[in-house]
Amino acid sequence: MNKVISAGTGRRKTAVARVTLLEGTGKWTVNHVELENYIQSEALRDYLKQPVAISGFDVSKVDVAVIAKGGGISGQSGAIRHGLAIAITRADETLRPVLKKAGCMTRDSRMKERKKPGQPGARKRFQFSKR
Repeated sequence: MNKVISAGTGRRKTAVARVTLLEGTGKWTVNHVELENYIQSEALRDYLKQPVAISGFDVSKVDVAVIAKGGGISGQSGAIRHGLAIAITRADETLRPVLKKAGCMTRDSRMKERKKPGQPGARKRFQFSKR
């Protein structure tokens, strides 16, 4: 079993990701599946790797293991990004100001608005009829 370097929990919408940095060779896994197979979109993969690119943290010496639950692929990517930034700062506290300035440490709190009673959706109203 690999030694845990640091861990962080990230959230976005209804998705939660537990990111763990382990001693290793630079392997990325999400829910025990390789990152490329779990998240097929290259744009989303680049997005979730932003904290690594911004901070210059060397991930070739660590394995990144993620357990993601809830939401969809996009929400999970945002949660992984947030959790990865937290895990990196716990491994090296000097990188925190750089990640904070880039917005990686902030949770994206935008959620779907709830449906209201007497309406077809959150904001939509039934058609008004004067007569």
